[in-house]
Amino acid sequence: MLIQLAWKNLWRNKKRTLIAASSIFFAVVLSVFMRSVQKGSFDYMIHITRSSQPGYIQVHGKEFWDKRSLDQSIVIDSKEQKQFREIPNVTSVVPRLESFSLISFGSATKVASIIGTEPTSEDQMTRLKSKVIAGTYLDNTSDGILVAEGLAKTLKVSVGDSIVLFGQGYQGMTAAALLPVAGIVKFNFPAQNEKSVYLNLHTAQWLFAAPDRITSLSFMIGNIRYLKPITGEIRSVCGNRFEIMTWEEMMPELVQMIQSKIAAASIMLMILYLVVGFGIFATVMMFTNERLREFGMLISIGMRKIRLICVTFIETIFISFIGVAAGSIIGFIIVFYGMRHPIRLTGETAEMMLSYGFEPLLTFDITPALFTDQVVIVTIIALVSAIYPLMFIRRLKPVKALHSL
Repeated sequence: MLIQLAWKNLWRNKKRTLIAASSIFFAVVLSVFMRSVQKGSFDYMIHITRSSQPGYIQVHGKEFWDKRSLDQSIVIDSKEQKQFREIPNVTSVVPRLESFSLISFGSATKVASIIGTEPTSEDQMTRLKSKVIAGTYLDNTSDGILVAEGLAKTLKVSVGDSIVLFGQGYQGMTAAALLPVAGIVKFNFPAQNEKSVYLNLHTAQWLFAAPDRITSLSFMIGNIRYLKPITGEIRSVCGNRFEIMTWEEMMPELVQMIQSKIAAASIMLMILYLVVGFGIFATVMMFTNERLREFGMLISIGMRKIRLICVTFIETIFISFIGVAAGSIIGFIIVFYGMRHPIRLTGETAEMMLSYGFEPLLTFDITPALFTDQVVIVTIIALVSAIYPLMFIRRLKPVKALHSL
């Protein structure tokens, strides 16, 4: 009977009910939207960074990460590499030989980062092939090189030109060669776009007099939750011969930046919940005071306060459910559309993101927890706001209420 009475009370004054439900509706939509953008942006940044050269996990020689010298290069035979690729949830394994060299064309000379890699594996991890804007991508037999767009403009080279590489190879050997430009690649990250040169791994090993040697073995995995078990399996294969680092250890600055942004986002979300809480409370207080005479009349004709409190509380639950359900549906539609069609940013924000090597996109995340967390929090806020009408009815004096209007 109380449930039926509460439901009928809601629709006796549709305008009041819709106003109360709307406050909860907008609270859910705003919180879902804000949290989705925050989490989507952080996940996008992390994914792009992990999908770059370091990967999720990297195996390299001891002290290589600090010295970055070919003398810390290692040999990992094909049998071990096959074992790594067979580890569950490892999606790609990329062997690389990296060093620095002078690169010259005509009268122009510049220091460049030389990266020898397996073209197929590299493309699986970093989508390098999609970044080719002129010429052709490398293959396993290619003796050409890929030059970053910014570096190509500095040297004034184009596809088909031959450029000189001159540097130091393994254990002090001279590394010099004249190699043709097979293609031009464009990177979003300015530093990478100004100094990167890619070539076939075998060509790089020949250039630096380091046959069968690599400086690192980078791993891409299917899901971040498998990071620790995969790292453990890699250690069991490698033993203590090499150094194994996860992306957090290789990029502590990024981890700190993300943690600081998460903390700032949490504060913003708390402020949003605080504003939402005051909005819901103000709405509940408004429609409670509007019903002062109604409450006084019901008590005067014999309705016990406890029953009236129960009816009012059930009404609040119904209003909360309507607002939360509608907010979740609309929030899902907005977030789902945003996930399929990321918002492209412009202006200073876009320039800032490009300077960090990220495409200027506002991305969204969609997970069950995104909705359940916001729905639970907003529902709790609504139910806490329901304490006001309960206390109001408990202290209500019927005679005074009937003569108040």
